[in-house]
Amino acid sequence: MTQDRSLADALAECRENDVKELIRTRLAAGVPAAEIVAECNAGMAELGNRFARGEVFIPELMFGGMIMKTVMADLADTVGPTQASEPIGRAVMGSVQHDVHDIGKDIVIMMLRGMGFEVIDLGIDVPPDKFVEAIRQHQPQVVGMSILLTTCFKSVVATVDAVKAAGLRDDVKLMVGGAAASELLSENAGCDYYGKTAVDGVKFACQAVGAPETGT
Repeated sequence: MTQDRSLADALAECRENDVKELIRTRLAAGVPAAEIVAECNAGMAELGNRFARGEVFIPELMFGGMIMKTVMADLADTVGPTQASEPIGRAVMGSVQHDVHDIGKDIVIMMLRGMGFEVIDLGIDVPPDKFVEAIRQHQPQVVGMSILLTTCFKSVVATVDAVKAAGLRDDVKLMVGGAAASELLSENAGCDYYGKTAVDGVKFACQAVGAPETGT
């Protein structure tokens, strides 16, 4: 039997009204919330793939993320938060110290949440000790550092060094991304991964927790 992808397609195409109607229909038919979330995750993954291919742009990506956020809230109200929003993994994200740019970070966060991650957003200009504190408190599988300014290279290195000094390096996967990031920076700083695009970062996070990258 061919899998019904109508909900995933509606979300990938940012058709908000169709998404809501399809979810109502599925709930009325007794479809488990977990299956509905999985379909929505597949739609968010496809939207991310379309962004990577240049078929859609940041506004569509952000709108899709807003639809997904509404979906999760509505499901939690309908069937309870435990059934609707059991995360597939946990990630900590932040722009490194002295970097006050956040649009790239926010896109990755939106996509991660759309894929089913719990994301702790540390914001901008995050000092190394705040990353360490968040790792201790939240025990994420993935930590993402965003860097837009080349003057902040040392902040990436300092953050990785702080995680090592705290004895937490083996507990997490560290990724770095942003306009100033590169494979060379990732290697020199001791990160596990350099994400050239938001989609790359999300795929790595999914791999880190053993989750499907596309939901398909």
